[in-house]
Amino acid sequence: MKLLIVTVVEEFEKEILRLFKKARIESFSGSDIDGYKNHSSLVHTTSWFPIEKGGLESSLFFSFTEDENIDTLFKLIKEFNQNLETNNPIKAVVVPIEKSI
Repeated sequence: MKLLIVTVVEEFEKEILRLFKKARIESFSGSDIDGYKNHSSLVHTTSWFPIEKGGLESSLFFSFTEDENIDTLFKLIKEFNQNLETNNPIKAVVVPIEKSI
C-alpha cells in the first residue's frame, strides 16, 4: 500500500475523478486548495486588500491504494497530459507507507 497524492486545477477536477474510477481507485479524500506558480502571486495575497486573487482554484486528492491501481492511474494521467493545451497538467506523486494502523 502506498499514498497517492494528486493535484489538479479546478477545470480538470471531473476528469481526474473519471481517471480514478478507470484506475479502480474508489476510496480517496479531496480538498480545495489554491495553486501558485511563482512567488510574485503570493505577494498579492499578503496585502490587506488584494487587487486580484493570488492563486488558481485547484484540488488536492489523496488515497491509500495498491501499486497496480497507481500504475494504471499514472498511465492515464500521462495520456491526458500529453493532449493538454494549457500549462496546468495533472500532477501526481507516490509516497511509500512504512507503517499503518
